Amino acid sequence: MTDAPLAPPRRLAALLSRRPAAGRARSGALHRFLRHRLAVAGLAAIALMLLACWLGPLLIPYDQLFIDIRHRFAGPFAGPHVFGTDQLGRDLLVRLLMAGRISLTIGFAAMALSTAVGTAIGLVAGYRGGLVGAALMRCVDAVLCFPSVFLLLALAAFIRPNVVTITLIIAATGWMEVARVVQGQIRTLKARDFTLAAELMGASGFYVMTNELLRNAVGPIIVAATLTVARAILAEAYVSFLGYGIQAPVASWGNMLNNAQQYLGSAPWLAIFPGLMITVAVASFNFVGDGLRDALDARVEL
Repeated sequence: MTDAPLAPPRRLAALLSRRPAAGRARSGALHRFLRHRLAVAGLAAIALMLLACWLGPLLIPYDQLFIDIRHRFAGPFAGPHVFGTDQLGRDLLVRLLMAGRISLTIGFAAMALSTAVGTAIGLVAGYRGGLVGAALMRCVDAVLCFPSVFLLLALAAFIRPNVVTITLIIAATGWMEVARVVQGQIRTLKARDFTLAAELMGASGFYVMTNELLRNAVGPIIVAATLTVARAILAEAYVSFLGYGIQAPVASWGNMLNNAQQYLGSAPWLAIFPGLMITVAVASFNFVGDGLRDALDARVEL
């Protein structure tokens, strides 16, 4: 007796089984990432920075508001204050680490919000297409017409600045790139066999978007999110440096630069150290983003 031919549902299930499984598509992702030396160095720098910012202040015998009037403008490595002190005699190292908590928290929180908004808009626009997709992407284009720095400053000027509001403002001006990346990826995946099979089996549009498309677009979303952290840290530094961001006595790397600009000639370390922290943080996240992009793309040979 010969076997009966496959029934249509089983044939569709076989098509579904051929979708690009995450384990198969990224089997060598970790190996490729570890071969990317700048990405590994960036990841190590980020881990060290996070550890120092959250544990370092507990090991320093001063808090960020302690004023040592006898050691105002003390130079780095020349007294009890390792990185020196500022114009009020406050320990610069503990202020750098506490400022790092604020700047990194804003960076990660703004990344999470902007990635969520951009992913949702890009997912719907890429899958629905037609009038809905065109309308959503024209909204993205309209927001992109405004220079992000000016849009950021305009919003910050009308809102009372604190960690929450600055995070929301940065997220509101940083989701457009994520939306474009996701929309392009979803349009590509929409034409694959596993998506067509799911639709023919009667899966709802929400199921297809979340279980078939979004799962296979995770790689580009992770890369975009990593780069968004770097942009968010820079954006916070912009607005705080210009006086519209985090306000004293709370420290962030941006407002530390703002306070240091009038002492560049007499006490340059007040600007050098926060500027160096911003540079290292932004460069590290960019390196990690580049490494993840290469690691999640099996076609890239390092």
